[in-house]
This record gives sequence, C-alpha cells and structure tokens, in this order.
Amino acid sequence: MSESYDFDLIVIGAGSGGVRLARMSAQRGARVAVVESRHLGGTCVNVGCVPKKLFVYGSHIRDELEDAAGYGWQLPVDQASFDWPTLVANKNAEIERLNGIYGRLLSNAGVEIIQGTAAMADANTVVVGDKQYSAERIAVVTGSWPSIPDIPGREHLLSSNEMFYLPQLPRHAVIWGGGYIAVEFAGILSGLGVETTLLYRGDLFLRGFDDDVRQFVAEEMRKKGVDLRFNVTIDAVEATDAGYQLSLSNGEALETGLVMAATGRRPLIDGLGLTELGVALTASGHVQVDDHFQTAVPSIYALGDVIGTPQLTPVALAQGMVLSRRLFGDGLGEMDYEAIPTAVFCNPDIGTVGLTEQEASERGYRLRIYRTDFRPMKYTLPGRDERSLMKLVVDDDTDRVLGAHMVGPEAGEITQGLAVAIKAGATKAQFDATLGIHPTSAEEFVTMREAAR
Repeated sequence: MSESYDFDLIVIGAGSGGVRLARMSAQRGARVAVVESRHLGGTCVNVGCVPKKLFVYGSHIRDELEDAAGYGWQLPVDQASFDWPTLVANKNAEIERLNGIYGRLLSNAGVEIIQGTAAMADANTVVVGDKQYSAERIAVVTGSWPSIPDIPGREHLLSSNEMFYLPQLPRHAVIWGGGYIAVEFAGILSGLGVETTLLYRGDLFLRGFDDDVRQFVAEEMRKKGVDLRFNVTIDAVEATDAGYQLSLSNGEALETGLVMAATGRRPLIDGLGLTELGVALTASGHVQVDDHFQTAVPSIYALGDVIGTPQLTPVALAQGMVLSRRLFGDGLGEMDYEAIPTAVFCNPDIGTVGLTEQEASERGYRLRIYRTDFRPMKYTLPGRDERSLMKLVVDDDTDRVLGAHMVGPEAGEITQGLAVAIKAGATKAQFDATLGIHPTSAEEFVTMREAAR
C-alpha cells in the first residue's frame, strides 16, 4: 500500500461483488473508496434477485388461497382482490431499507462512498464529475445491463428493470426470451392473474439446464396457463389504441398490453474508457481477466458480471472475497466454478447443482440416472394438478453424484443442502445410507432408484 495515492483501492460499482470487495479490503486495513452512479446494492438488490423473489412470493398467494378449501378453510377466494401498486410500494420500501443497510456496512468498514458516474483518466485515476481520485489499484465491478434487440418499435419494449416499477398490470403480457429472467417473469405475471405468453426463438427454453428439467417445467407452466410458443421471435412492435401489435417471425400477429424483452444482458462498461487504457475485451464484450481478476493493465482488476462468469450474486461475492484476500491479505485464494448451485424462481421452482446429464455425457462419464416425479403431498387434499421432478446424475465408475436437479416447491432451499454433499464428493451409496425426513419431498433424493431408460 502506497501513500502516493488517495486510496489503495477504488471500486467502481457498489453491487454485491463491489461492496464485498470494498468492505473486506477496508477491514484488512486498505484505504478504499467505492463509486456508484445509482443505488447501493446493484442489480441484485434493486432490480434483480431481491425484488424478483418478493414478486414471486406475491404471485404464489392465489394458489395458496385456492388450495385452502382442501384443508377446511372457508375463504371467499372468488372475492379476493389483488392490488399491484401496494405490492410495488411495499417492495420499494424494503429495497430502500436494504440500500441503507449497504450504506452502513460500507461506512462502518471505513469505505468512502462516492456518488456519481465514474470514468478512468489513466490506469490509476478515476474521474467522478469534476473531481479526480487516484488509487494504486482500481477494480471494475459495474455489472451488466439488459440488452434490447434493435427491431422496429424497439422503444415499446420493456426490460426487467422497468418491470419492477410498472404503474399497473396489463390484462395480457408477452415475455420475449428463454432464459431464467424470462421464465421467472412469466410465472410472476401469470400468478398475478395476467394472461401471459412467452416467445422464444429456440426449440425449448432454459438452455444449459438439464433437458429433463426444461421439458418438465414447460409442461407444468402450460398447466398453469402460460402460453409457451417456441421457434418464434418478434420482428416488429407497433403501438395501437389498445396496446401493442407484434409481428412475429412465423407471419402471425399478436395483440398485447405489454412486451418485456428478456433477451440477454451485456457488460455495463460504456464510458469507462477501459479499451483506451489498454484493457482487453473478450469476443463477447466482457472484460478479459486472468485467473486472479487482473486485466491487461496491471493496476486494473475486474470481477462479477463484467467478466462473463456465471451471473449469480454468490459468484460475485466469492470473487470479491478472493480478490480482497489476494490484494490485501495473505495473497492466496482461488475461485472454483465447479458445482455452483442455482435456482430459477419460476412456477414451479427449479433447483440445480453440478453437471446435467448432457454435460456429464459430453465429459465422457459412464452414467447411471435416477429420476422420479410425483405429486407433492401438499397438493393431494386440494387436488392440485402439479408435480415435482427430482433427478440425480451419477458416475457409474466411482458412484459419485455428479449432479442433482429438482423442479417443485422449495427447490432452491432443498438444493442448497444437496450442494454441500455434491461439493464434498458424496456417492450414491452415501445418499442411500442417509435417512430421509418423512414426510417431505426432499426425502426422495435419498430413496431414488435407477430410472428406466
């Protein structure tokens, strides 16, 4: 650490990864500043994970009300009403509370918070407004931003950012995309009573997830009334008196009250001046770094969504911890991207960790596949036609469980526990030797037998 600079580290971006890097570095004795142009907490807290999950909770209430009669509750479900502005206002209040917590965490750690838009004058100087700040090292942790296709009528398309602040819900909505954001918002809107259509250019959405999971979720979403249309995209959008008319690639026209484009995200590095300083970008436009998050310019580092690793908050948090330790700790620490657990909070939920069957096969493993689907006990009395799926991918040579995949209620909660076992290298024999908790859905993971193929 050098006294020649204003700070030992300037972090550009106060999202999950940036805040963790700044806090941990300051606690290790470094002089740290963080620059943020919007709200503390980044995408996750403000227009991502947190408000999305709150909306998901809200979208499940209707099902709970409908199921109540099966358990003897005489509720006037047909008289229940939903007020979207109330949900948005309550969500906003919670996000403001979290913004304050992030601010206090940084301040209490001794981090200086600089509000404004950053640009880099040179490899050790950050400009914010009319002020310059120097640092021995600079970390770019600015995250990503929704990417909207350049089609006629592009100005009528909403991104996930705007969806969190809609003044009112439409009667009908179209979600354009096939990733987890698209699938989650389709479930949210449908659960809140909006007639929802999802359009995707491929044969099946959720590319990269296990094929059994993808197909199962599609079947369940259709049961819930979501209109899934594959192998189709939007060519143009036109405003009408009633809303919008979409011209589809298959020649059809579709009328709707809202169009959300969940068609990907791009690294948010515009205006920083990185390439002018010699920072290299990958073919996909992400910041190119080595295994220790250092760019082609030795004093500049980057992590999180801007470097193209899995766009998950826990990944950015872990990267921030590793980089802080390497810069201001014992100089050690490596990232491990194997067996990263994740969830998709669609309806029903997805939880997954480890390799898919397809990935394991491509890596040359000889496999045993264990798969079951069933109606959860919770839905038996109400008679709800909803099923859960569980699947284990096992290396036949070593008996090690390579992947666990689930579709159903609380899939994310269940998968988090499985992630520990898979990270520890658990075998199928160890799963079998573990007693289940009865009666739960989770016990199926320790009682499954090999699936017939």
